[in-house]
Amino acid sequence: MILINLLPHREAARKRRREAFQAVMLMSALAGLAIAAVIYWWFQVMIDDQQERNNFLRGEIKVLEGQIKEIATIEEEIAALQARQKAVEDLQSDRNLPVHLLNELVMQLPEGVYITSLKQQDQVVTMQGMAQSNERVSEMLRNLASNTPWFSKPELVEIVAANVALSPKDQRRVASFNLRFRLVRSSEAQQGADAASAAAGK
Repeated sequence: MILINLLPHREAARKRRREAFQAVMLMSALAGLAIAAVIYWWFQVMIDDQQERNNFLRGEIKVLEGQIKEIATIEEEIAALQARQKAVEDLQSDRNLPVHLLNELVMQLPEGVYITSLKQQDQVVTMQGMAQSNERVSEMLRNLASNTPWFSKPELVEIVAANVALSPKDQRRVASFNLRFRLVRSSEAQQGADAASAAAGK
C-alpha cells in the first residue's frame, strides 16, 4: 500500500528552520549581551581601580608638594644664614684692613713719592699724591701690582705736571698723580700668599 503525504511538508520544514534560526539568533543575542555586560563590568572595575590609584597618587603628590615647600623654605633660611655668616666674617676680617693698607703703603711707596689724599669706598681705594718724576709713579704702580698680596688692580687715573713751592724762591716741578686700586680682604690675601709660596716652592 502506497502512502502519500498531502500535507505541506515543505512549509512545515521551512517553519521549523525559521524557528530554529530565530532561536539561534535569540541565543546569540543573549550571549552577546551577556559578554558585553561582562566586558562592561570588567572595564568598570578596572576604571574604579585606576581612579582609586589616581586619588592615592594625588594625595601623595600633595604631601610631596608640601614637603618640597618646606625644603625650599629651609634652603632659603640656610642661604640667609650663610649670607649673614659671610657678612660677619667679612666684617671680622675687614677690621684690620686699614692697618694693612697703611702698613703696605709705607713699604710699597718708593722714595720721592708722597700722598696728599687717601679715600676708601668699599674695597676700592683712591689715592692722590705727588712724585718727583713719572718714573717714580711707574715704580709705585709696579710695586702695588706685584709686591703685595693686599692690593690688586692698580690703575693710574691721571698724571699731570705741577709745581710745588718749597720756599718763596724755590719751586720744583713734580708729577701730580691720581690712581686707584682694590684692597684685598684678609682671606683672599691669605689665599694669594699661599699660592705664591706654593709656586715658589716648585
